[in-house]
Amino acid sequence: MTDFWLSYPFMQRAVLAGLLLSVVAGYYGSFVVQRRMSFLGAGLAHAAFGGIALGLLLGAEPLWVALPFTAVVATLIHVLRSTRQISSDTAIGILFSVSVALGLLFLSMREGSPVDAFSYLFGSILGLGWLDVWLSVGLLAVALATLPRLWGRWAYASFDEEAARAQGVATGRDSFLLTLCVALTLVVSIKMVGILLVSAWLVIPAAAARLVAGSFGAMTAGAVLISTASTLAGLYISWLADLPSGAAVVLLQALMFLFAWIIHRTIC
Repeated sequence: MTDFWLSYPFMQRAVLAGLLLSVVAGYYGSFVVQRRMSFLGAGLAHAAFGGIALGLLLGAEPLWVALPFTAVVATLIHVLRSTRQISSDTAIGILFSVSVALGLLFLSMREGSPVDAFSYLFGSILGLGWLDVWLSVGLLAVALATLPRLWGRWAYASFDEEAARAQGVATGRDSFLLTLCVALTLVVSIKMVGILLVSAWLVIPAAAARLVAGSFGAMTAGAVLISTASTLAGLYISWLADLPSGAAVVLLQALMFLFAWIIHRTIC
């Protein structure tokens, strides 16, 4: 049966992109959870809606428009919260709302059916092409490139930002780079998981791994493992039962989180 479902070209593309993105999402998701940045993930995912809607309005590939659009939103969030006059949650809430409002405006200006826009809201494995696969390869390459120098600094600042800053770590710049990497990962993952669920897809594996891991390194490895396993199984279930891919993947992740929570409660 496995060979049969993977004989379809669209499933081959979905599995390739899904596994690559799962590794990246598990890697960054650990920092998002440890830094309590879950709302940032949700805000950036919804901000991407504005870029996708603009791409549909212009008749361009939505992904090419959503990537710079979300990167700009991520930059504005960083700039606003760096002023220390506006809290991080407030900055995210403002730009999140403005982006969604712009997205609705762009869609209202567009002629034709909004069905293609709905596929971005809920995710569709049929929409994944080789462009998504190559972008996933690029994101994984970027993530691997951060390991030698940035992983340790990101991890240190995730546990004690003040101490990291006191020892000369450029925490502001590092935080911006992390935010930008998370934003790009979320945008590329939207076709598979959907705007409404992509932030949960990023956060749940890391949250589950955190319950059972004894170190941050183990948490990161666990998040990658849970993310890849749930994505592969979720894609298969979505094909088998004709379900939205995002819903299938995230529900599996939720079950894994419940299992990790039970283990944590039993041991502790």
